[in-house]
Amino acid sequence: MADDDVLVVGQGPVTVVAVHGIQGTRGAWIPLAGQLADRCTFVLPNLPGRGKARPPAGAQACSLDAYAQALRRTLDAHVRGPFVLAGWSMGVSVALAYLAAASKMPRLPLPAELLLVSGTPQLKAVQWFQPSTPKALLEAIAMRERRLGLPEAADHRTVAWTWESIRHTDQRAELGQVRCRTLVIHGSDDDDCPLAHGAMLADGIADAELIVLQGAGHSVLTQRTPDIARHLRERWHAQLA
Repeated sequence: MADDDVLVVGQGPVTVVAVHGIQGTRGAWIPLAGQLADRCTFVLPNLPGRGKARPPAGAQACSLDAYAQALRRTLDAHVRGPFVLAGWSMGVSVALAYLAAASKMPRLPLPAELLLVSGTPQLKAVQWFQPSTPKALLEAIAMRERRLGLPEAADHRTVAWTWESIRHTDQRAELGQVRCRTLVIHGSDDDDCPLAHGAMLADGIADAELIVLQGAGHSVLTQRTPDIARHLRERWHAQLA
């Protein structure tokens, strides 16, 4: 079992390091990475407990800070030069946690751009799960996995530990510290992170751009892959300097 499980897709000049959500794996990003393979090189890590990545020892290893450390290992091992840091769903929260750590540790590499998809800066305000017992939580995790139609899914125990670790998080105060160019993409019909959460991200980060995909839900990466690919091609027409 490897400490880290990273897949590289594409050979384009724009390097994109993309983080998946709480229940997904890097598989959530593979359709988009395939469509942009000529323009981008996607670096796709599996967080602990997903794919072949080492399973976490407990809930303390499933915090946003722990996942940000896993992201740092990916950057150290696979990225040289400018990169886009992308997150979908909980991956947005991981990206923000990494930036917060980087603001205190100048040696950490900073992204040239952020891509934040279907996320929130206020996890304590979303209702991904509402269980009253550990058994009910595992049942809710299985139901949400089916509802989202995830192509690959995380271990249910890892998801439960992660939710217990992150569900009281509020990162709104950290948005003002983000200094890089930022694009927020959100579905108008997202029931897991309603559009207001995408607007919070865009409003809280200076000069961030918000793209709303009408009629799309939480799984925009797979529901609206061609639309997202088109927007990113237009945005990244010139290679990042």
